[in-house]
Amino acid sequence: MNEYFKSVILQSTGASSLTVQETIQELWSGYGKIMRVGLENAAVESVVVKHVQLPGTKAHPRGWNTDIGHQRKVKSYTVETTWYATYSSDSAARLPQCLAVETQNDEVLMVLEDLDAAGYPLRKRTVGWGDIASCLAWLAQFHASYLGKTPDGLWEVGTYWHLATRPQELAVLGDARLRAAAPAIDEKLNNCEYQTFVHGDAKLANFCFAHDGGVAGVDFQYVGGGCGIKDVAYFIGSCLDERECERLEAQILDTYFEHLQAAIGARNDALEQEWRSLYRVAWADFHRFLKGWSPGHWKINSYSERVTAAVINSL
Repeated sequence: MNEYFKSVILQSTGASSLTVQETIQELWSGYGKIMRVGLENAAVESVVVKHVQLPGTKAHPRGWNTDIGHQRKVKSYTVETTWYATYSSDSAARLPQCLAVETQNDEVLMVLEDLDAAGYPLRKRTVGWGDIASCLAWLAQFHASYLGKTPDGLWEVGTYWHLATRPQELAVLGDARLRAAAPAIDEKLNNCEYQTFVHGDAKLANFCFAHDGGVAGVDFQYVGGGCGIKDVAYFIGSCLDERECERLEAQILDTYFEHLQAAIGARNDALEQEWRSLYRVAWADFHRFLKGWSPGHWKINSYSERVTAAVINSL
């Protein structure tokens, strides 16, 4: 990290000095890192810093080394800085406070509240129903916060897998029937009447848990406009096996919409009816991406295949 970025951290926190304590995570494809930075003589003992450095060579873990992918990632970091600078403070769902955003040449710095220190130190690979319900409540609060808002400066269509940004994955998709139906599935989701901001990458790994069951969300590179149910389908696919996805489907939707109606304040049955009807469409949309991107992925299962087939038949 250069001296200018260090000075930004010191100025935004009021610290007299700083120490990089650990690298929390390398960013996807070598685009930088997320670090925990210790502070001296500041109101907080640490912050989390997301430092984006565009690589000289592109090295995608699954071999998708293309300019389309590079430009998508570059835009994602621009979107994230806009999100924190303009929109994040309006969220009723818990997320890290942004202390500073700075850009210099091809580097981006985001100085964020350390959620571990704020009481959300737990990361989970497996979850029970209570954790799932807490994340569904978080998503409901998030979606309610931005209902009807225009995503200026964000992705026009949120989520990292949406069709317009994934032409190569569609082109190599071996499932001809799904490939032919993909534009209609995409259109059905994009043209829904009730729009909000979607998180866009609401997988289990992007939730931080408190010991009392509270939840906070992180990673807003793919936040943008869309139907909130896309986040719900993607989240559930990230943490349950196919049997549980099917067994709990009604309970998942009932729980999410109970929290969403409460967060909205005035009951909206038309919204609930529309988004409920799109849950399986959203599931099929992500399935389309996954089958083109990584045909052997563990998330490709009989439940997803059956859901997708039913969606295609209903178009």
